[in-house]
Amino acid sequence: YPSEFLMQKITEDNQIPVHLHVSVSLQYVAGLKGRALVEFFHSNIAEVENEELRHLMWSSVLFYKTPNVEVMACVLLSTKAIYFLLDDSFIHADEHQSDFWNKENSDCENSSFHLSCCFVLKLNDLQSVNVGLFDQYFRITGHSADHIVTCLTRDSYNTHTFIQQLMAVLSLLARTPSPEPVDKDFYSEFGSKNTGKMENYELIHSSRVKFIYPNEEEIGDLAFLVAEKMDGLTNLPSLNILLYVLAFQVNNVEGSAQNTSSLQPKTLILTSSDLFLFDEDYISYPLPEFAKEPPKRDKYQLADGRRIRDLDRVLMGYQTYPQALTFVFDDVQNQDLMQNLTLDHFGE
Repeated sequence: YPSEFLMQKITEDNQIPVHLHVSVSLQYVAGLKGRALVEFFHSNIAEVENEELRHLMWSSVLFYKTPNVEVMACVLLSTKAIYFLLDDSFIHADEHQSDFWNKENSDCENSSFHLSCCFVLKLNDLQSVNVGLFDQYFRITGHSADHIVTCLTRDSYNTHTFIQQLMAVLSLLARTPSPEPVDKDFYSEFGSKNTGKMENYELIHSSRVKFIYPNEEEIGDLAFLVAEKMDGLTNLPSLNILLYVLAFQVNNVEGSAQNTSSLQPKTLILTSSDLFLFDEDYISYPLPEFAKEPPKRDKYQLADGRRIRDLDRVLMGYQTYPQALTFVFDDVQNQDLMQNLTLDHFGE
């Protein structure tokens, strides 16, 4: 019997982001309120009779087995498991990965009955949670490649709230206590590590699930990578990353009935001199323990980069969050106009 406060909170959270389209089955879930939502969970999703629904969140998700397919999901956290109620378009999105999903219900495809896939990750199978830079996303890791999921919340508040709720639920789990730690002396505890670089911050929960947070060196590595892409135009010490945000690049699709827009996930990085768009791999890094070879692509791949000095104007939409921004740059790329004028008009 959930409290009134919890039912009100879950009802408030049950809203699909306005800029993302979902299937009819998920629209039905988003229309449920209060007690109807809790009853839907117990009659259609929950695997154990006595589990409680504690938190609900809408988020884009990525699976380790299908790293190129981002799909909308309703994420439900209970006292026993994390459930990902998926958009049914996901099954057809990546044909060569279709064995990842059980297709025993394919005979219902052409009927008016709408199905959703539900991916279940039991809390007892959970091993670690990696939180991304600036809490823009987090990756949940289980015991195999099938049990690695990244939630692209693109929102530090949603990430923080989910992590808090997950820690609270994990505290209820009865697990065998880990062995007593061996006492370390001061020098072995704080001495130089063999790896030559600092480990990420790890918080080991009482349930023995690791919560891993990025350290300052990740920003340093990212700044170095950005400087490389700038072809040495800027000296590294003065390069500061001012903003890192997961966004969408809007590509207008012409020729359709009404000009629709497709949203391409991108990582936007703003420095003191440039604006960059990167294609980032949110699911493969850091490498899981069972990975036998490195991922096929780098963590960051440059998609576009422009100098701030070439920025002509910024157009802002009037709609509520998420806000649309249009950056208009001058046509002349990587050219210093004054220098060229001097050469052309005043001799050699």
